[in-house]
Amino acid sequence: MTSLLVFGNAKGGTGKSTLAVHTAVGLLRQGKRVAALDLDPNQGSLTRYLENRRSFHPNLPAPDILPLAADATSEGLLAAISQLAPNADVIILDTPGSDTPLARAGHAVADTLITPLNDSFLDLDVLARVDPASHKIVRPSSYSEMVWKARQDRFKQDRGQIDWIVARNRISQLGSRNARAMEGVLGDLSTRIRFRQAPGLSERVIFRELFLQGLTLLDLAEAQISYTMSHVAARQELRNLLDAIRI
Repeated sequence: MTSLLVFGNAKGGTGKSTLAVHTAVGLLRQGKRVAALDLDPNQGSLTRYLENRRSFHPNLPAPDILPLAADATSEGLLAAISQLAPNADVIILDTPGSDTPLARAGHAVADTLITPLNDSFLDLDVLARVDPASHKIVRPSSYSEMVWKARQDRFKQDRGQIDWIVARNRISQLGSRNARAMEGVLGDLSTRIRFRQAPGLSERVIFRELFLQGLTLLDLAEAQISYTMSHVAARQELRNLLDAIRI
């Protein structure tokens, strides 16, 4: 059966598209057949990333992608999934960083939902309200409630379960009190609203440069780009994420 892997967050700028492309290429290099759907036609980051890849490096593996129109409905989404599924082991869906009907529909079809989260309390606010003094969880946020509703909808549809993964992304190379506090709050929150934690990718300048050529960390040797030990460490972070996804 085709696995539906959704990258979602109600906030932009968390690295959804970067993680989606890296995950797609990682799975392709593992021998999986991968397709992609861009559910954010206005921003279109996933589409542009893969267009750059095909333009500058057409010999590198790339997933088939089917962009959706701005006025696409949930029925259109299901039709697109049905069109791609016969030739895909995994379909990756990149959702917009906002609460839209199409984003909600994308969350509701997920087998696995990955929510990248920048390592700051500003981004943690997407998941829960946190007391500033005690760092205790006050209540889940509207996005967490949206995921809960998506889980209910998915169960009603086919009695399926959504495996929710929160990936701490753009983590600083240096430890800090903020990072330790984030780790504690996420540990408490994961139990309360039921998600798994997974490693994301550390903050590195190379990610901003790779987009322009549609490259990932797994392509550096073939693209004849020199790399450092930092890039080797980043590739290992990606492999750890792929292991955590359990495709």
